[in-house]
Amino acid sequence: MGIKTLLRHLIVAAIALTVGNSIPALAQGDVPALLEQLQTADAAQAAQIERELERTWAQSGSVAMNMLLERGRKAMEQQDFAAAIDHLTALTDHAPEFAEGYHVRAMAYHQSGLYGPALEDLWRTLALNPYNYNAIFGLGVMLQEFGDSIGAARAFGHVLELNPGHESAKDALMRLEADGIGRAL
Repeated sequence: MGIKTLLRHLIVAAIALTVGNSIPALAQGDVPALLEQLQTADAAQAAQIERELERTWAQSGSVAMNMLLERGRKAMEQQDFAAAIDHLTALTDHAPEFAEGYHVRAMAYHQSGLYGPALEDLWRTLALNPYNYNAIFGLGVMLQEFGDSIGAARAFGHVLELNPGHESAKDALMRLEADGIGRAL
């Protein structure tokens, strides 16, 4: 390979890397607009918008990091939570600003009964992406498990502010309200 061909390959690789790494930043800019659309969407539209938001949040900007996320998710599907935690820890070590890595690892920790690390990862997720209504829902579930029904109700209420059609949050809040939590006198 000649020097000109090598330089051309390096330039193409640099351009691809620059463009590839800018895609998640551009996609993240769509999040407020998608959340706004979610406020008035019917059920079918809401499902499509939710998929788009979750797809956006799952893009790290790196093929290798996306692969680690996918491996972590597949390990969780197989209920191999130790392997999931290993893959997701590698992800969070190499991409510490990627919120979804922490979110998925929080789920793996929770499924493993490791509540402290799960809670820490949920807080980290929300520090990086305060719009992730699924992470807020997970926080509500954990707060409810810890006996903090009022905190859980607030979390579920916040989920519904972001995503009014979130059925799991609606159901959880309804159960808490049936127990007298969150109802106005």
